[in-house]
Amino acid sequence: MKEFDLVVVGGGPAGYVSAIRAAQLKMSVAIVEKRATLGGTCLNVGCIPSKALLDSTEHYDNALKRFGEHGIAVKEVKIDVAQMLKRKDKIVSEVTSGVDFLMKKNKIERFVGFGALTSPTEVTVTNPADKSVVETLKAKKIILATGSVPIELPTVPVDGKIIVTSDHAIALPKVPQHLIVIGAGVIGLELGSVWRRLGAKVSVIEFLPRLFGTADRQMSNLAQRIYEQQGIEFFFEHKVEKAEVKGKSATVTVKNPAGETKTFEGDVVLCAVGRKPYLENLGLDKVGVKLTERGRIDVDMHNYQTSVPTVYAIGDCINGPMLAHKAMEEGVACVEVMAGQAGHVNYDTIPGVVYTHPEVAWVGLGEEELKEKGIEYKLGRSFFKPNGRAKAMMEGDGQLKILSDKKTDRLLGAYVVGARASELIAELTLAMEFGASAEDVARTCHAHPTLSEIIKDAAENNGGWAIHQ
Repeated sequence: MKEFDLVVVGGGPAGYVSAIRAAQLKMSVAIVEKRATLGGTCLNVGCIPSKALLDSTEHYDNALKRFGEHGIAVKEVKIDVAQMLKRKDKIVSEVTSGVDFLMKKNKIERFVGFGALTSPTEVTVTNPADKSVVETLKAKKIILATGSVPIELPTVPVDGKIIVTSDHAIALPKVPQHLIVIGAGVIGLELGSVWRRLGAKVSVIEFLPRLFGTADRQMSNLAQRIYEQQGIEFFFEHKVEKAEVKGKSATVTVKNPAGETKTFEGDVVLCAVGRKPYLENLGLDKVGVKLTERGRIDVDMHNYQTSVPTVYAIGDCINGPMLAHKAMEEGVACVEVMAGQAGHVNYDTIPGVVYTHPEVAWVGLGEEELKEKGIEYKLGRSFFKPNGRAKAMMEGDGQLKILSDKKTDRLLGAYVVGARASELIAELTLAMEFGASAEDVARTCHAHPTLSEIIKDAAENNGGWAIHQ
């Protein structure tokens, strides 16, 4: 039996980051992952492959619609789906290999197999194929970083070909004629955008009345209008009753807000109603690890300790948004607290991003949330259209909103719909982390011409003295 200071179960963003930080802090570390490659859902079948496809299809869309205005003549534009998927797979291979290299560099011992708790200080590694025991590991401390899996609806039976999850939607062999997306969340919108750009009709069915749940309503409505202009159709407040495969297509039966039954016919149905923590057969009951009412591992959100003192949990399997960057921050904080340092995650400054075109990003609170909390606020807004760099990029769609406390001017939230929103939100996240005011941002010199000037414009507008509006 091999012994370690720390055994990490799960090789995704939460797991591999916590393993590396622990090794940096001079702990002996083992990591257990059932996949042949490290990186978890994010690197293998989630964040990275979907962004590769979004990038490829954006180039294709630009070639069809924008190159002419740039003076670039293209006689014939074709899409080679096989080559696009090959490129995506190459990127996945490179990033997962990079994580494997980091394990070796930091002298972290890797075990391929399914890890489960057999005691508060033991993890058994089994072969997923035949359930045989590969190794039993002894640990002073254990971190559970088992991630999440797509939620599957009982009435929407996934077959991986016609009715699919996001795991399959990143590898469809051909462009669907009609893609029906169940769920208007981040995953559904991103993958819907991929296949819409390539020519598919895309219908999004959503149980809720709007996009992005609790996100700022005005900004989510703006994003919806842009998506609709791109050809994506939405059916809000529609409840999916069932989906049935009939030959080479599927029929989705729904009830509309009036209670009437409607059907949609499509050759691919993407079930994208969210994700759930992966906790099956981990041995949680055997050692007494408690769960929350929502079925996630219950932890102290300061040190990530479970009800069993030697067992910790981080990432998608605990409370909070299921985001890779949130999981990474928890991985570092958990290990640092474990080592007697002051690890910390500020859950008020975790940005959210939708990598559609244009992108949507936010951090902190939106208008509805501030009103609900009774917080008086100031609002500053700016637009992409008049920005010089945005004009040069032909990226005029979108706007940026900054919300600050009416009395103190401290930043409370920010929303961006527009080009490179995923990058722009970083400045505002940092500003909020440091407790900056909207005026602090407004009086910071921003390079010209850049998209970042849109942030400065919104901050100036928040103070009532916008120069370029």
